[in-house]
Amino acid sequence: MSRPLPPLRSEFTVFRTVGTRWMDNDAYGHVNNVVYYSYFDTVVNAYLMEATGGDIRALPQIGVVAETGCTYFASLSFPQTLEVGLAVERLGERSVSYRLGVFAQGAEQGAALGRFVHVYVDAVTRKSAPVPEAIRRAVAPLLVTPAPRGPDARGG
Repeated sequence: MSRPLPPLRSEFTVFRTVGTRWMDNDAYGHVNNVVYYSYFDTVVNAYLMEATGGDIRALPQIGVVAETGCTYFASLSFPQTLEVGLAVERLGERSVSYRLGVFAQGAEQGAALGRFVHVYVDAVTRKSAPVPEAIRRAVAPLLVTPAPRGPDARGG
């Protein structure tokens, strides 16, 4: 599998501003890799709460994280304001796959590209369940198909 290209701002539907914190930096002076996963979790769930107008933890079906991943392209560091782009790659019957781009404020090319998958389960039994209608309505506008980029996209 080839390494993906850095994300572009135009590939994302919504953005959320995230401020780096002193504790986000590691001994090498850049945001530690594990902190990006916290950004992903925060951006996805804050968007869902905002878009549904309610507390998603109170729904009869809840999204649990089944998969995450991140590819890094450039270093970020405290103090820096970040803009995290959010899009939906796939809206399934029982899961939602998100694509996230982490950008330095105002940058056109992302410093990181993330993947975050919610699988829905019954809040009580934890058995597989359909994506709640409120979530489906909230994420449907974010559904995108990234345009091909790179040498193959140019016919080369």
